[in-house]
Amino acid sequence: MKPRLADRIATISFWACALLVIAILVSLAGYILYHGGKSISWNFLTSPPQVIRAGGGIGPQIFNSFYLLVLSMAFTLPVGLLGGVYLAEYARKSSWTDLVRLSIETLNSLPSIIVGLFGLLVFVNLTGWGYSLMSGALALTVINLPLIVRIMEESVRSVPAGLREASLALGANKWQTVCRVVLPSAFPGLVSGAITTSGRVFGEAAALMFTAGMSSPALDFSQWNILHPASPLNPFRPAETLAVHIWKINTEGLIPDLRRVADGSAAVLILVVLGFNLAARWLGRKIHRRMTAE
Repeated sequence: MKPRLADRIATISFWACALLVIAILVSLAGYILYHGGKSISWNFLTSPPQVIRAGGGIGPQIFNSFYLLVLSMAFTLPVGLLGGVYLAEYARKSSWTDLVRLSIETLNSLPSIIVGLFGLLVFVNLTGWGYSLMSGALALTVINLPLIVRIMEESVRSVPAGLREASLALGANKWQTVCRVVLPSAFPGLVSGAITTSGRVFGEAAALMFTAGMSSPALDFSQWNILHPASPLNPFRPAETLAVHIWKINTEGLIPDLRRVADGSAAVLILVVLGFNLAARWLGRKIHRRMTAE
């Protein structure tokens, strides 16, 4: 086979595979949005579910999902960033680093249901917190931490060595080089890692059923005391996220309009994840240009 013909066949094959993936994604998202978009309204997005009569919404579930995202990323991002920087910049090749990487790979391959059972034992029972947002956030941290450490490590390693050498040649020490040269250059990859882990927070359900719970108390959004049981900001209250809500109403079927709520919830979940990814990428590019003076 001639090299030019082989190159053309390979190019067509790559394009066909890419278009196939895009077509599957668009058809799946389009199907969900078509059936669920009819149910989306302001009342649907702000009101709580109705168990007795139809017309309820998913307001508390949306708030719980975003609040759980904030709590989880507050633990995941600092630890993941420091772990990735350590493995990429400071750790030397040794049996210790091999053990750390083996542990990361093992944790990354654990099923979420196993992490949920671990969270039920440790974060729910041993701590005495019960089903709570804090238990769910720590369980999600266990799930996301191996992934974000690897992404952070690879992003830091991808920075050209010449930038480090130039910074050190100008008199900067190791820590100054990492903070002022390496991290700004690796910022797009760091943002991508944060986006990936955030998407897993929105879509996770199995681990949260055993840690955050499958019900939410009646929330009083005028109550700002975080220790009050009805306060939406209380991290030690049970909370049903949007993904758990979709699973629950489809399996239990207690509400009269479950098909409408399930389709609308799925559409909202896709729109939230898509909007969050687009906004985060735009913000990441903007901050990267400012930090690197492009």
